[in-house]
Amino acid sequence: MIEKMTIRKKEGRVVRRIVTIVTLVILLVVGIVGVSGYFYVTSALEPVNPEATTEIPLEIPMGSGISTISSILEENGIIKNARIFKYYTKFKNESNFQAGDYIMTQSMTLDEIIESLKTGKVYREPVFTVTVPEGLTLDQISGIIEKNTQYSAEEFLTLVNSTEFIQNMMGTYPDLITEEILNGSIRNALEGYLYPSTYSFYEENPSLQEIVETMISLTNDVVMQYASILEEKEMTAHQLLTFASLLEEEATAQTDRETIASVFYNRLDINMPLQTDPTVLYALGSHKDRVLYEDLEVDNPYNTYVIQGLPPGPIANAGKISIEATLNPTDTDYLYFLADAEGNNHFAKSYDEHLQNINKFLNQ
Repeated sequence: MIEKMTIRKKEGRVVRRIVTIVTLVILLVVGIVGVSGYFYVTSALEPVNPEATTEIPLEIPMGSGISTISSILEENGIIKNARIFKYYTKFKNESNFQAGDYIMTQSMTLDEIIESLKTGKVYREPVFTVTVPEGLTLDQISGIIEKNTQYSAEEFLTLVNSTEFIQNMMGTYPDLITEEILNGSIRNALEGYLYPSTYSFYEENPSLQEIVETMISLTNDVVMQYASILEEKEMTAHQLLTFASLLEEEATAQTDRETIASVFYNRLDINMPLQTDPTVLYALGSHKDRVLYEDLEVDNPYNTYVIQGLPPGPIANAGKISIEATLNPTDTDYLYFLADAEGNNHFAKSYDEHLQNINKFLNQ
């Protein structure tokens, strides 16, 4: 009996030692795993190579979720671990990543990568920018190109009027640039197709074609947002840009654009000439502070005092406000409007009322 108790005590001590050793081993393993995991995750949150400068092109397909995007980034060596990137974006509640073509480097932080994917742009300082305001013609844009790039105004105008380049753009953006621009009455085929915006360029010397196509591409992106509305209205992209360009040149405020749009639509409905002065100036090919009566009679397909309907093409580049006003005009019975000396527009339903506005606001 005593021997059995002695044996059990010995076995108990052995068991306790084994339990203690196993527990220590487990704690040690957990500690090692924990520390290793901490350093692993910390490392995965850092850039792959902070000193890297090589640009890596990659594509994020339409409809890609965060799992797909994370895998693409890891496969291209932009991040260290797809799963960590996925958890990081969820922890920061980041979403709405855009599909498209990107150029990234291994020196980018996860936050820089996220910002790029959210904005659809490469997150880095541009080498230079080009700002194209609303309401400019190709002739005016040529001066901006000459001032901000290595290309001359003449080189720009040669390119945008090049048959080869125009055909190329028609093939690249078939829903935006159609055979309507080949109308023999159009002065410049791509007039109105270079969207007003500030463009950032990340190469020191991009080609002139790349610069111009970037502007056309943005026009395509903007206009195609309204594809279903255009189809419903039975309006082409060319007609939209043409109509919007008239508003861009006539209006001084957002509400005016929508009301002026209603005037133009009302006139079109009754086959009344649009009679808008900016088309006369475009027809003349020069800027004038005041349009004379003799100017209104100039025989030109852009002169809406002598033609019915819209001119053959845009007379300037229109911004989003004018595009949306074209698609969402105010519901009015106005047929006339004029701007006073301070640029405020006054509308009228009849010619007699319009004459009263002229006497009241212009003949003072």
